[in-house]
Amino acid sequence: MTTLNKATLIGYLGHDPELRYTANGDAVAHIAIATTETWKDKATGAKKEATEWHRIVLYRKLAEIAGQYLKKGSHVYIEGRLQTRKWTGRDEVERSTTEIVADDMRMLGRSADRQGQQEAHNDEEQVNENAASAKQPQMLWNEDAIPF
Repeated sequence: MTTLNKATLIGYLGHDPELRYTANGDAVAHIAIATTETWKDKATGAKKEATEWHRIVLYRKLAEIAGQYLKKGSHVYIEGRLQTRKWTGRDEVERSTTEIVADDMRMLGRSADRQGQQEAHNDEEQVNENAASAKQPQMLWNEDAIPF
């Protein structure tokens, strides 16, 4: 039977990307994005919301694009897969984290950012052959809804 490991998120960066390079020169970027769910409490009628933070890791050209064009508060679309890493800390305690390994990233947001978005989009298409067939969601967000 076939399985599927896919995550799709639209959210806001909580901090500037952390860009590093491996020993063989490959770029690796770590970002955290926030997604917020809102609903109306049936009992009180009050508006409620819950924010989730997601760890994202980007490799190679996507990592370089993130490092160059993204910053805290940037609005992004991420598509990728869940992956769990395990390691032993300096204190000899075993740790693990689950993150999303990005296969596609789209910068969303204000028209002032359009030139940078277009340059990054062109670079990204060269890296990701599926980018041409991926649909970018057309969603409008209230900038006041950023959870930080």
